Amino acid sequence: MDIDVDEASRPKEGKPILVILVGAPGSGKSTFCEQVMRSSTRPWVRVCQDTIGNGKAGSKAQCLSSAANALKDDKSVFIDRCNLDRDQRSEFVKLGGVHKVDVHAVVLDLPAKLCISRSVKRTGHEGNLQGGKAAAVVNRMLQKKELPKLSEGYNRITFCQNESDVKDAVNTYSSLGPLDNLPHGCFGQKNPDSKVQVGIMKFLKKVAAPDAAARPDGTGNTTSQTPGKIDSSDKDVEMASPTLDSPNLESKEGESQGVALNGSHASRVSLDDAPTLAFPSISTSDFQFNYEKAADIIVEKVAEFTAKLGNARLVLVDLTHKSKILSLVKAKASEKHIDTQKFLTHVGDITKLHSSGGLNCNVIANAANWRLKPGGGGVNAAIFNAAGPELESATKERAKSLSPGNAVVVPLPASSPLFVTEGVTHVIHVLGPNMNPQRPNCLNNDYEKGCKILQDAYASLFEGFASIVRTQLGQSREENENIVEKALKLQDKSECCSRNNLTNIDQKNKRDADHGSEKSKKCKGILDSFRVSSDSRDERVDSEHRRNDGSMNKAWGSWAQALHQMAMHPEKHKDDLLEISEDVVVLNDLYPKSQKHVLIVSRTRGVDSLADVQKEHFQLLKNMHDVGLKWARKFLDENASLVFRLGYHSAPSMRQLHLHVISQDFDSKHLKNKKHWNSFNTAFFRDSVDVMDEVSSHGKATLKDDDKLLSMELRCDRCRSAHPNIPRLKSHIASCKAPFPAYLLENGRLVHATAEP
Repeated sequence: MDIDVDEASRPKEGKPILVILVGAPGSGKSTFCEQVMRSSTRPWVRVCQDTIGNGKAGSKAQCLSSAANALKDDKSVFIDRCNLDRDQRSEFVKLGGVHKVDVHAVVLDLPAKLCISRSVKRTGHEGNLQGGKAAAVVNRMLQKKELPKLSEGYNRITFCQNESDVKDAVNTYSSLGPLDNLPHGCFGQKNPDSKVQVGIMKFLKKVAAPDAAARPDGTGNTTSQTPGKIDSSDKDVEMASPTLDSPNLESKEGESQGVALNGSHASRVSLDDAPTLAFPSISTSDFQFNYEKAADIIVEKVAEFTAKLGNARLVLVDLTHKSKILSLVKAKASEKHIDTQKFLTHVGDITKLHSSGGLNCNVIANAANWRLKPGGGGVNAAIFNAAGPELESATKERAKSLSPGNAVVVPLPASSPLFVTEGVTHVIHVLGPNMNPQRPNCLNNDYEKGCKILQDAYASLFEGFASIVRTQLGQSREENENIVEKALKLQDKSECCSRNNLTNIDQKNKRDADHGSEKSKKCKGILDSFRVSSDSRDERVDSEHRRNDGSMNKAWGSWAQALHQMAMHPEKHKDDLLEISEDVVVLNDLYPKSQKHVLIVSRTRGVDSLADVQKEHFQLLKNMHDVGLKWARKFLDENASLVFRLGYHSAPSMRQLHLHVISQDFDSKHLKNKKHWNSFNTAFFRDSVDVMDEVSSHGKATLKDDDKLLSMELRCDRCRSAHPNIPRLKSHIASCKAPFPAYLLENGRLVHATAEP
């Protein structure tokens, strides 16, 4: 809609990935591979140990060799083995580092009864694991099950705990095109494995009955005693969940505690299955900020953000159980009745939370210095030392410095020791106010200003974490279906609907599919003319977002990332940009819909479209509008006959909030169809002045995202006469002398030579 380009010069292949399937016999690993490979546009190779030896069972070494050869040929690989423990997986994970590709795990953690039932009933299995003998084998293998963790070296782990989850995962990988990436992190782990299925042997007897000949005694009795076999009692025994007493200041190092509510016991929370941010108290150590005031601000911001973070958790960390700030925060949080499942305190080293404290935190905060450099003491030095040079290098790519009250999210490279040993995927640098006269930028005890900066610092920190959470949780079932639907619909609409059984398609996805060919064109021109290269770290953090109202924003494909890449890395595109500032970049729309058509692109992370705009973004909107006015007036100095309109599309096709500055002549060979016209001449196009008014008054803009708007009949933007096609409309508007509609002449919606500056 914003930029048309040709598909022909789009790169043909992207980076391959290595997907290690994890699951017992009968969990559906081979079926998973077949379903993905049947519909995927990405080249895949399935490596199966049951068939690796010329159609017969082979060795692990053969699988490793076959996988390595496929990766060298730029093909993505499925490792179709059980891979139920870490040792079985480790050598395959190492292949990712050798070949510099992402390593994924897809865990088919389905109920044991289902796996056993499938194994017993199947016939013609490649590895001949079927019939009655399969039951004992599956039971024995499940006793060794060790679920994978990011710390093993994975970039992404998808847990499937039922057949619906498996279908979603199939859809996700089927829709992964040659250029596409998936966000990193853990997805789908709903319930930690906390129950022992003591009644499983009773079930084994039932399912094994049809194949008596396979039993050692040839009877209907189960006689084998397999290692680790569970007692055949009919009672289900649930493992006791460890509990925590109410918080006290004498807790041991490495102990996590929920904030006490009325002195009751609180269950220890397993953080393996939820995004978790561990953060130190900002500014209270070396910067000497008042503890009472800091504790009030921490609790205030925690209370505000826990309501927005879903099942994600925040953990306040300090080194000593005698910590005054931990004591104050726990007391104040208890008074506020903050959910103990979403906010914990922890005594321990923030760089060793997993290895020493048993606490799994995928994101940690660093109390940074303004230079974003290693050195000094305390948390900053400890985190940079623990993360290795990878963190310093990754930080430099994100930001050169940091001002008080701000934070910057840095995806941690998989080679970093913190990633490998602790499972930390992101570090968020945050800078608070300084009250220490021995340090730079001391506020001289100005706590009115200091409190405001500290509030901003925690808000920036938690917003950064929220952006990571949105990324890692963005692959909901509905979204996966939509991604698959759109990808396949471009090839064959009817085949897509029948193959994926996607019968309930919302209007927005229909419109996106209709735009498919146009979007494919855009990808080529942007990648070619603007030389946009994919930034893996940007993709890891920002590729998908959840709308602020809780609804799902659409998944931005690789073709839609170009404006985002230019805004985040303008230094790489200086020749293609008209202007670069701290807030925005300005560029010509590559395929303008009028004589003059430029885009004012925001450089603010996490604001992909109007759907993400909130009240705090008002100044950003104002700055974008002012820059747009400046360029409109520059064009008017060159041609006073032009008239300009400034506005946003309700549902843009390109990621990163951008303002259109477009002359109202619509004299362009690139204006080709009804959707082009209606996207600028219906309520789908939101005037900048109206958006600013709504955000200022109500905290958000009204979105006119209705498919009917783009499919409306063609009408002149002045006299409103109807026309059958674009050529007839263009012929009419070239000579139409009618004035603009009255509403456009109000509130500065139109910019022209006679308008007041």
